[in-house]
Amino acid sequence: MAISPNEQKVLDRAARILAREMKERPHSMTSPQLVRNFLRFRLEHVEHEVFCALFLDNQNRLIEFSELFRGTLDSASVYPREVVKEALRHNAGAVIFAHNHPSGIAEPSDADRRITRRLDEALRLFDIRVVDHLVVGSPEIVSFAEKGWI
Repeated sequence: MAISPNEQKVLDRAARILAREMKERPHSMTSPQLVRNFLRFRLEHVEHEVFCALFLDNQNRLIEFSELFRGTLDSASVYPREVVKEALRHNAGAVIFAHNHPSGIAEPSDADRRITRRLDEALRLFDIRVVDHLVVGSPEIVSFAEKGWI
């Protein structure tokens, strides 16, 4: 379902408000529902895949939300080297990954699981924890941590 430009502006504004709230509240990343709401507003209606990271400090407080890679209707290329560079640039102690599935089906693919393992291995070399990887569908959001994959 395509959304209008005005609807997209509303969703983008809501995501900015949630991002600000997440930065201002010191324990915001201990609220999985707040993270899910933020990601839903940011990613649920995007018509191409977007791979993102929420860079966190050692107390899991948000440092920065970054759209790292943009893809096509059904895939996005993710480069671990670039992810590590961004994490180090933000001096992150932890990271939450997220990407959308424009099909609306949130079930992670084998490729999603493989890239998450590669990212975890690469970041672990720098003592950066991968807290979760969330796949945003419509209306479901699947958490790798909840499935025991992280």
